[in-house]
Amino acid sequence: MELTPKEQAARKVQVDEVLGQRLSDMSVRRVQEIVLIVAPVALLAGALVWLALQFVQPAPPKTLTIATGGTSGGYYAFGQKYATTLARNGIHLNVRSTAGSIENVKLLADANAGVDVALLQGGITNKKETWGVVSLGRVFLEPLWVFYRGGETIDRLSQLKGRRLAVGPPGSGTRQLAMTLLRENEISEQNATLLPISGKAAADALRDGDVDAVFLVFAPEAPLVQTLIRSSDVRLMNFAQAEGYTRRFPFLERIVLPRGAIDLVRDVPAGDVAMVAPVAAVVAREKLHPALAGLLVDAMREAHDGGGLFHRIGDFPKPRDPEFDMADNVGRYYTSGPSFLKRHLPFWLATFIERMIVIAVPLAGALVPLARIGPVLYRWRVRRRLFYWYGRLKALEATVATDRSAESLNTYRAEVARIEDAVSTIPVPVGFAEEYYNLRAAIELVQQRLYQRAVVANASMG
Repeated sequence: MELTPKEQAARKVQVDEVLGQRLSDMSVRRVQEIVLIVAPVALLAGALVWLALQFVQPAPPKTLTIATGGTSGGYYAFGQKYATTLARNGIHLNVRSTAGSIENVKLLADANAGVDVALLQGGITNKKETWGVVSLGRVFLEPLWVFYRGGETIDRLSQLKGRRLAVGPPGSGTRQLAMTLLRENEISEQNATLLPISGKAAADALRDGDVDAVFLVFAPEAPLVQTLIRSSDVRLMNFAQAEGYTRRFPFLERIVLPRGAIDLVRDVPAGDVAMVAPVAAVVAREKLHPALAGLLVDAMREAHDGGGLFHRIGDFPKPRDPEFDMADNVGRYYTSGPSFLKRHLPFWLATFIERMIVIAVPLAGALVPLARIGPVLYRWRVRRRLFYWYGRLKALEATVATDRSAESLNTYRAEVARIEDAVSTIPVPVGFAEEYYNLRAAIELVQQRLYQRAVVANASMG
């Protein structure tokens, strides 16, 4: 009986709806199948990223604190110069004023003090006393000026025994250096008068005859030094044993104040003067971020690479330290400078990319094999379903071949129908269409054989 055009249109709509629903169901199942493959790979990739992050330096902090010295001193001024350089790279350097190197050592040793970096006078401490502190380099000379009164020429510290000496207040770097050198010359409070004064008070006492010698650690440009070295009744000690001091104390360097270096017209000094000078260091906590260590080296270069009365252009900063271990990779930074990315990109962006590269390299090495395994695993899962129903169909076919009874025929036909229905719902990619339709053809072949047997059975019963 033929359908009317209206009925045909309705039937077509019904068929389209069924096909549409079937395609939708198959798409959902295909997505679920892909998710089952991709999810474990994604979880494994996430685990690898997490593992890589455990071995990667975190992003550098945006704030650092440096301990310097008094606000009127050179240490504080250099700290301000460092802060200007770091600010250009988005890092805020908090410059903290202190009483000097002795306090700076204590702040570095205190994990709760909030100090990351410090300027230290050479000889104040060493790595045995400040565990966990590393050096970023030596940055400038701090000449030791020993001025004295009297007509006798003094060129050895041992000649100061029994005299009145201004060695600086307790806790100052000047006093610690002076006491270290005096002890080597067998001078102590038992055989000399050691006065806790320094700076202008010491200079006034020397000019007034209240002390016989003063120990000062100042830059040659300091007004106090300029005044004393020009005074007719005050003399600057020439260290005849300067080289010997540098052998006994590696933190010291022998320097020479050349004739006429202070005043060429008045010939001040009237001859070369040998002196000793500790070399100031920039030190940091061992955990300082390597990227910030590099920025600090750049700041140190900008502040200290000019020439001076006692050194030439480029002599400082120095990537060597006789008292502390150098920070990791700082020596390489002195030699090679910043990386290609840091030379051409903003600091924060270059740092981010470098961290991502560290993560990406091992991650890519792990994900490439995983990316190959994923498709293989997906194909295996699809084929496994097809092969499963192939196996069911094959087993049924073998059973039918050995069981010719009419009573089991309906059971076998129902089983084939279940297989057919199950196979029709398998999400099969286009690439597996041939295998899929081969299975459907095999199912249809078994159905035809069972149908023929049913026809034969019905005919024999009729």
